[in-house]
Amino acid sequence: MRRSLAAFAVLCSATAPSLAFEPSNAECIAPANPGGGWDFTCRQVGKAMQDLGLVPGTVQVTNISGGGGGVAYSAVVTKRNDDSDLIVAASSATSTRLAQGAYPGNTMDQVRWLASVGADYGIIAVAKDSKITTLPELMDMIKADPRSVAVSGGSAVGGWDHLKVLMAARAAGIQDVRSIKYVAFNGGGEAVTQLLAGSVQAFTGDASEAKGFVDSGDIKVIAVLAPERLEGDFASFPTAKEQGIDVVGANWRGFYAPGGMSDEAYDYWVDAIGKVYDSEEWKQTMANSGLAPLDLRGKAFEEFVAESVSSISDISREIGLIK
Repeated sequence: MRRSLAAFAVLCSATAPSLAFEPSNAECIAPANPGGGWDFTCRQVGKAMQDLGLVPGTVQVTNISGGGGGVAYSAVVTKRNDDSDLIVAASSATSTRLAQGAYPGNTMDQVRWLASVGADYGIIAVAKDSKITTLPELMDMIKADPRSVAVSGGSAVGGWDHLKVLMAARAAGIQDVRSIKYVAFNGGGEAVTQLLAGSVQAFTGDASEAKGFVDSGDIKVIAVLAPERLEGDFASFPTAKEQGIDVVGANWRGFYAPGGMSDEAYDYWVDAIGKVYDSEEWKQTMANSGLAPLDLRGKAFEEFVAESVSSISDISREIGLIK
């Protein structure tokens, strides 16, 4: 009998499914300083995961700035490739830098793409006391004297924030968009701080990263780069299209993970991010921060990022940023 029970126990242990993956120390890297869009994505999704009981304990947020997200990307690929507890905030800025070869030696297939959590439409804003009140006024100033207007953004030169203002300028009839003076900072928070300090005349960023400064009344949004007005707190701001400048700039927001992450961990994180997206809490966060729907998970998200990298490569060549 003992021998039979022992044999049965061995059989059960051999055939029983392994326990589902669960992170022991969940962490989200925001590849910029606090206050920007990547930081927002990590902190808000991390908080929702905690509130919904999708992770044990808390989600630690680590800010690693530099290179338009390149420092963090390289660190994940070279130093934390098999870390299954780690997710990293990403956006159109990430695919832009990858498209332009701005992460030296790095490609999109070195990491695993998890899921999106929405689309963040671009904005162009000025300080609250600025005499500029519309996007055409700003573009007229640039046409008259390109060097008299500096525009700050939270991505590197050639990054997504830079591309947005170039696309708006081209739509406004500015022939040589490369003449526009763009000043890059490590994250949208720092870029807005420089706007408030008077170092630059305008700011290009995304709705979510500008939300706090809009609420405080420190900045004045002169254009939203959306096909139509956003809902919620951003409903009062005009689109560029309303003002005769036909440009749309949508910044997707989502996450990637280390390339060596196990399949069990990958499935866990795709599922957890998906449950956040489906929650009422996240719907409210989206409404409050100006995020538009974009629900892509796993393979569908990977294909979306690949298409984004390809299309941004084409745009960058067209305006002379890459050969």
